[in-house]
Amino acid sequence: MMTGRMIWFSQLLRNRNTIVLSVLTAVFFTINVCDQASAEDQLITITSPTSGQVIQRIGFDPRNTANAEPGAAAFGQARIEVQGTLPAEMPADTALQYRVVLKDGGQGRPIDWTPITSAALNLQDRAFHFSVIVPAGGWYRLELTTTADSAGPRAVGVVEHFGVGEVFVIAGQSYATNTNEERLRISDPQERVSALNVANSTWAAAHDPQPTPDGSDGGSIWPAVGDSLLQEFHVPIGFANVAVGGTSSQQWLPDGTLHPRLQQAGKSLGRFRAVLWQQGESDVIAKTSVETYVTNLQTIRKSAVQCWGFEPVWLLAKSTHHPTVYTDPEGEGRIRQATEQLWVMEGFGVGPDTDTLTGENRGDQNSRRHFSAIGQRRAAAMWHDVLSRRLNAPANGIDAANIPLPD
Repeated sequence: MMTGRMIWFSQLLRNRNTIVLSVLTAVFFTINVCDQASAEDQLITITSPTSGQVIQRIGFDPRNTANAEPGAAAFGQARIEVQGTLPAEMPADTALQYRVVLKDGGQGRPIDWTPITSAALNLQDRAFHFSVIVPAGGWYRLELTTTADSAGPRAVGVVEHFGVGEVFVIAGQSYATNTNEERLRISDPQERVSALNVANSTWAAAHDPQPTPDGSDGGSIWPAVGDSLLQEFHVPIGFANVAVGGTSSQQWLPDGTLHPRLQQAGKSLGRFRAVLWQQGESDVIAKTSVETYVTNLQTIRKSAVQCWGFEPVWLLAKSTHHPTVYTDPEGEGRIRQATEQLWVMEGFGVGPDTDTLTGENRGDQNSRRHFSAIGQRRAAAMWHDVLSRRLNAPANGIDAANIPLPD
C-alpha cells in the first residue's frame, strides 16, 4: 500500500463547520471535520490513504452484480491500510473511532462509527496503523476522531476523498503520453478518474496532461479511457503513467534508467489490475528483431513482478505505425509479429491494435501530433473495449488482481 508523508499546513481558516487547509505543496483540500469543530480541536495527521487515491478492488464477480445492491460483495472490496500520527498532547488513555462516509454522487456502502482498538495505537510514538475493509465504490471520506468520553481536547483527521475501484499502470512510449492533439478532461462531475504522480506520490484528477516523467504537455487517450470505464463499472478509476516518449524496449530493461520508475509505480500502488503497454515505434526504428523484442518484454515483466510481489497481466497494444516519422511496413510487421507471439504467452494479454487508426486519426506533418482528436477518442474506445471484455469475464489467475483478504 502506498505510504504517505507528513502534511504540513500553512494556513488554517474557519468557515462554519468546515476547515480549509492550504497545503505547502499548493494542493488544497476542503475538509469537513465531522459535525462540530471547535477552536480547541487538534489535528490527526493521516498519511494513508491519501486524498484522491484509488485502491484496487479484489473479489469483483461480474456474474453476480446485475441484481446486487451497491456495496455488495459481488462488486469487490479492498483492505485499506490507515496510517498516521497523533497530536503530541493526546492523553495516554485516549480512545479513537473512525467512519467511512459515501460522498454524494458515489456508489458503494458507508461504514458507521467504529472504535479503533488499542492495539492499533502506539501512543509512545504518537502513531497509529489499522486496516478497514471498504466495499468497492466512492468517492468515500475517511474521518477519525476521539470518542466523546476521551479526556482532553478533541482530535480530528480527515481524508477528503478516496475510492476502491480499478487501477492500472501505463508504460511504453509517446503514444501513451501527452503527444496527441487535444488535451482531454475528465467528464465525471465528481472527477472519479484519478492519476498518481509517481514522482511525488500525489493523486489528482486525471485531466490532461497526464503526470508522465517525460514532461510531455499535449493530450493523451487516458481521460477518455477512464471516463468510459467509470460509466460502465461505476467505481473510481486510477492510473499511474510512467511512459516516456521515444523509448525502445531495450531502454525498459532492468539495467536501464526507466525500469526503476516502473517498479516504483507498482510498489506505490500496492496492487493493480493490469499493465497497459503502448510501445513499439522505437523498436521499428531500431530494427529490433522478433526474437529480441519478445525476450525484452519477457525480461522487463519478470523483473517488475518480482519487485511487486504479484503478477498482474500485461496487455500489449499493437503500436508500430508512426506516419510522421517513417514508412516501414517490414519493420512494423516484425514488432506486430512479436506482439502476437507475446499475446499467447503466460503473463501477457491482448491489447488494442491501434495501428489500424490511420488517415484522419493521425496528426499531420505540420502538427507533429501523434493521434488527432478523433484518433485519441477512437484509441481510447479500443482500450476500453479490451478492458471491458476482460473485466466482464469471470476473473481467475492473474486477471483477478487478487489475493485473499486476511482475517
